[in-house]
Amino acid sequence: MKTLKSTLSILAAVLLVAACGPKEKTVETSDAKAVASAENATTLAINTESSVITWIGSKPAGKHNGTIKLTEGQIGLSNNEIVSGNFTIDISSLKNLDMAGSKGATDLETHLMSSEFFDEATYPEATFELTGVTAYMAENLEADKEEFETEFTPATLSEVMVENPTHFISGNLTMRGTTKNITFPASVSINNGVVKAIANFNIDRTEWNLTYGDEASAVDKAKDKFLYNTVNVGFELEAGTKASL
Repeated sequence: MKTLKSTLSILAAVLLVAACGPKEKTVETSDAKAVASAENATTLAINTESSVITWIGSKPAGKHNGTIKLTEGQIGLSNNEIVSGNFTIDISSLKNLDMAGSKGATDLETHLMSSEFFDEATYPEATFELTGVTAYMAENLEADKEEFETEFTPATLSEVMVENPTHFISGNLTMRGTTKNITFPASVSINNGVVKAIANFNIDRTEWNLTYGDEASAVDKAKDKFLYNTVNVGFELEAGTKASL
């Protein structure tokens, strides 16, 4: 296995919105797969203070963005390559940034943590477990798909992905009691025992039963009666020994 770490958060998906085309606008998603083994690997702790997960959710009339925190995580290194990894996301830490400090932000955060979205009372955590890392090859990138066009149509996967990705990372993302394996491009570096990983990609929130405002159920899309299913997830992760961080 080659390198890398994980996200996502991920997560966050929350307020987004339904896509009307095939799933190629989002990353490859499949059923859960076997988790990568950490046997004989050097374990590095994820720095939860410097690491961050971001999200963007959209609807025809606008979009919202925010962050969500990691509570713990680790990466396994062998021969200076990532061979395992996992992290836990605290759903209650979800924050809206574009309306920060306002009643609107509080109301949105409350709604996203309600049973209509993440159901934080029942599922207080989301998790990501690494299942594989391969070298990045542009020809293996999922093709962009068409969306219902509005002023706030979500950006395509090719538009949001990081520049100069080095690897494809695969892992089991569990949210709201549902586990799906996702594969996304990321930029990964390993220097002096410190691993840094950056990624930005889209997921289809309905794969995790986040179906509030699903576009598929909208009778009249022109009347802004839905949320896009496409949610953007980004992360910057750093892991190392206590001495190296």
